[in-house]
Amino acid sequence: MMDEGAPIAYQVLDSGVPVYSSDGEQMATVDHVVAAVDQDIFHGLVVHTDGGKRFIAAEHVGSLHEHGVDLRIDALEAQSLPEPEGGASAYQVREPGVKPSRWRHLLDMLEGYGPTHRNWRDEE
Repeated sequence: MMDEGAPIAYQVLDSGVPVYSSDGEQMATVDHVVAAVDQDIFHGLVVHTDGGKRFIAAEHVGSLHEHGVDLRIDALEAQSLPEPEGGASAYQVREPGVKPSRWRHLLDMLEGYGPTHRNWRDEE
């Protein structure tokens, strides 16, 4: 059993984190989080699998950790996950090619600062 680290909030989940089915099989890695950040609503995850990108609805996500995501569905169910539809905006630094730290973003939110505090904006 791998140590997945401490439990975390969806706001700080990084891409590339392994995703495990309920039967313990690594079936994907995180591509990005799908959420309505302003309303603090977690919709789910888009993940990379051997069969391409897939969407995992929040109801199928059991827990989020620094180094792993645990699902409530087994590997067989995970194979039938749908492909992602549409697009959602993400935060980026106004400086091209620089991705903001999700930890810094979360700390700014906890301190009462908005995304413009560090010159962040919604991606276009």
